[in-house]
Amino acid sequence: MPADVLTSWAWVFWLALILVFLIIEVLSLSFVFLMLAVGSLGGLVAGLLGAPWWVELIVAAVLSLLLLFFVRPPLLRLTHRGADPARSNVDRLIGTAGTVVKAFDEGAGQVKLSNGETWTAKLARHATIPLIEGDPVQVESIEGATAIVSAVTKPEPTHSDPTEKSH
Repeated sequence: MPADVLTSWAWVFWLALILVFLIIEVLSLSFVFLMLAVGSLGGLVAGLLGAPWWVELIVAAVLSLLLLFFVRPPLLRLTHRGADPARSNVDRLIGTAGTVVKAFDEGAGQVKLSNGETWTAKLARHATIPLIEGDPVQVESIEGATAIVSAVTKPEPTHSDPTEKSH
């Protein structure tokens, strides 16, 4: 009797699962749950054609996997074609040059970035050089409202001796 109940009410299960996947897809916009919803639709169709519940599961799983691996990647490329490749928000600050405006005390200080913004900053983990006012820095990452910076080494000036002749 339980197998008969499972088979006779499987379509309700499939409809509910499709609805849940579609709701999650609308919230995530990743196309993963859309592929799972379409795979579940395949399970529903198999059940409506009279397949046993375990065949419905296999059809849904195989169809979902095929869609995830063969349809989703081109769909993602298609939707991201023409997108602006420029970094935005705090991502655009990574690599930005700056100058120390408040000396670093115990690894924390303030820097003024080349875009004019002043940020609270911390030294990067690998940085060992103490930073004082006026030292050049570069942003390595952003953690919350804090720029993680490292010192930029100043190039050594090359002095040429005018009395020295080159051969």
